[in-house]
Amino acid sequence: MDKETVWAWRLVRQGLSERVSDEAAYDQLLRYMQPVAPAHFSMPGSPPRLLHRTVFDDGQAADALRARAKLVKGRFWGGNIGYVLAEDLGLYAAAFRKPISRFTPIQEHLLDTLRGTGPLPPKLLREETGLLSKKIMPALHRLQRAFLVYEAQEDNSWERPWSLFAAEWPDVDPEDMPWERAGAEVLRRFLQAHVFATFTQLCNWSQFGVRPLKKLLDQMVEGGDLVCCEVAGLGEGWIRSEDKNLEVKRPHSSVFMLHKADMLCKSHMGELKERFGHRETLQYVLIDGAFAGAVCGHWRIGPHDVDDVIVDLSDAEVAARQSEILEAIRLEYQPPRSSVLRYQGRVL
Repeated sequence: MDKETVWAWRLVRQGLSERVSDEAAYDQLLRYMQPVAPAHFSMPGSPPRLLHRTVFDDGQAADALRARAKLVKGRFWGGNIGYVLAEDLGLYAAAFRKPISRFTPIQEHLLDTLRGTGPLPPKLLREETGLLSKKIMPALHRLQRAFLVYEAQEDNSWERPWSLFAAEWPDVDPEDMPWERAGAEVLRRFLQAHVFATFTQLCNWSQFGVRPLKKLLDQMVEGGDLVCCEVAGLGEGWIRSEDKNLEVKRPHSSVFMLHKADMLCKSHMGELKERFGHRETLQYVLIDGAFAGAVCGHWRIGPHDVDDVIVDLSDAEVAARQSEILEAIRLEYQPPRSSVLRYQGRVL
């Protein structure tokens, strides 16, 4: 297997080569890409996004699932917000939860309050506890990472109720499944969508920790779930055993701008920071299945411009693909709210 084949199959598995067009395909894509995060820099309460991967508005589709509690919110990847299918909540909670060995007085106070009152939004929690928001919210977020409290986010409301996780999901116990079993299944699903991943990429995405991840990968290789291999140009990494004989495939010509919370950006974040970290970045550019550019500028809640587009290609390709690259970026950064000011340092 070569790197072009990895990139090509990744585009296929991620729905980037051919966007999904029906509910069943969307559900399947969610299953292998979960947890799915809201777009980076989006407003609190925004739905999770699979941008560029559906022919329909994936934000509306996610909202419809949230409204029916089919797609639910949690804290994964070391504490960041993501959504998983309700039927898979136990699996992802077991894999990503961060247990609490000793509760703080504020955490205990919040748990006792929710036991006595039932679900409460932050405003009423402040009234019941007498605590300030700056004390309540960090404690709730830590309890949320442990899957001891649940934040019902069924729409984009800022005043969503919090409740005890066990009361809201009585049939889901994250402690029922050993971490090794849950982590292995999560990595299998990740690699279904990602195809091949290096150790650094797996660390960046999962946030499992170096030692636990190494042990888990060794167990999965020994059990025949994964195969360790080396791909020229990408390095040593792992693929699922059923993918070791994937047919050779060349990636189709394509350009996508991906936000920082996208699965591919999360897994490649170490590399992206090393290559483009000298500039303030808004998003990254995926060209023919490989990251080859950065969209630079300073994010603001209001209108803001793209200061520059950096492209890490040959001079000939930088020129030949300028229109294609700028078109992909201007899908989001459109006048009069935004403008792309420079391309490869040159004023447009």
